[in-house]
Amino acid sequence: MLAAYTFFGGWVVMEKTETDRHWLADYHHLAASRGLKPCALLKSDPLPDIHPDSRLFSLARLLESPELIWRVIRDNYPDADHPRIQKARVSVLQQNLALQIIWPLVLQLFRDGNSIALNPSKVFLGWKDKDLSWLHLNDTPEPLETKAFIHRLSEQLQNWYPIFRQQLGVSPGAYWSSVGLALGAPYSMIWNQVNPDALCKQANHWLAQFNCEANKHIDWIPAEFSQHMCAIPQRRGCCLKYMLPEEGYCGTCGVHRKERMAQIETRQSIPQAPKNAQSW
Repeated sequence: MLAAYTFFGGWVVMEKTETDRHWLADYHHLAASRGLKPCALLKSDPLPDIHPDSRLFSLARLLESPELIWRVIRDNYPDADHPRIQKARVSVLQQNLALQIIWPLVLQLFRDGNSIALNPSKVFLGWKDKDLSWLHLNDTPEPLETKAFIHRLSEQLQNWYPIFRQQLGVSPGAYWSSVGLALGAPYSMIWNQVNPDALCKQANHWLAQFNCEANKHIDWIPAEFSQHMCAIPQRRGCCLKYMLPEEGYCGTCGVHRKERMAQIETRQSIPQAPKNAQSW
């Protein structure tokens, strides 16, 4: 916090204003309360050198010509001849974009106090582990401080949403909850290692800083795993990954959200619940 001074009626009034590092400081304090070192927790993989042969097209090109994705899906997935499977594939690829590209940028912000701007021309759809994935080309752009990072990314997410929604058919719940998972990456790193109530409050407040719908489509809630209280993000939408062969429901899936929320509310209203009560 910094002190600012203004003159009012001849008096000098001290006002407190939040600095760009306010959120980062709160997070580091939360981690340190349990002896955790965020710099060690928030490691993100270095940006890879992408071989030209592995690049299909850039995110910038997809945003200009959304129909490109349908050809790629049909050519590379034998099961994608059904419209429902095609929809699931593109929804999962949008989630992959959030988790593979946005997630590490947010981790870098919390670790270093600054992060790079997401440049769609440097993000490519390519092959990774025999599957389609989004890859960020290694470069060294000017880093952004917290306020600028939030503003720039919020603007991009808002601008991309109509394309993914109207041109590619990704549902609002799927789009924004996948984005919300990525924006909450630092909190996912300590989900079971700090006070869950404090983490949920901080994570939800952090999501609210972004001028987009992410905070309306995901909630951080306290939960219990193996008689241990922790915090988990719960989506209000589903990425549809469960519809794909050999896939299932994830722990944050919006399909089972109501059931999980009801169980949590029951636990909170009946604190004397037996130890063998159902856990997550």
